[in-house]
Amino acid sequence: MTYPAEYINYLVHFHGDRDYFECHEELEELWKQDPKGKRKHHLVGLIQIAVSLYHHRRGNFSGAFRMMANAISIIEQNRKPLKEFGLNTETLIPILKERLNDIQNHVAYKSFNLPIGHPALIRICNEQCESLGFIWGSESQLDNIELIEKHKRRDRSEVIAERELQKLKKAQAPCSSPKNLSDTD
Repeated sequence: MTYPAEYINYLVHFHGDRDYFECHEELEELWKQDPKGKRKHHLVGLIQIAVSLYHHRRGNFSGAFRMMANAISIIEQNRKPLKEFGLNTETLIPILKERLNDIQNHVAYKSFNLPIGHPALIRICNEQCESLGFIWGSESQLDNIELIEKHKRRDRSEVIAERELQKLKKAQAPCSSPKNLSDTD
């Protein structure tokens, strides 16, 4: 089976450098490739696992709980496409439920691996990890502020510039129903 590059990148970041923010970014790109109404829900479940772990690692238990509960629900309803993505859902769901319980009880974050059932997929991901200088299955670097607080520390200048450009375009657009000046008397 051939896997999308974004999914491989998700797995590499999930198991290599534990950059859950990047996991989210990678799969969101894949998810957005489909038109609205035809987007794959199983990708949302995987995205929400990463977002939950990002929050959990930062000590945001309420955000982590909400995301993990949503992820479990989605994954339970989308077992088949996740199996096609090489994941063993029979093992994954209990792992996620245990993590949800840990989050609910404010147990500190700890790394875990997704149960991948396709050896070829693991080999591909391992090779990618090595090429990036990551070690597959390594523990999260809990002292790496750049990783832990990535959403606050990333360069958002392009996003901000695009937002400002859109505001400017909107402000310069002609009004849809201009007033007749003679009606203002």
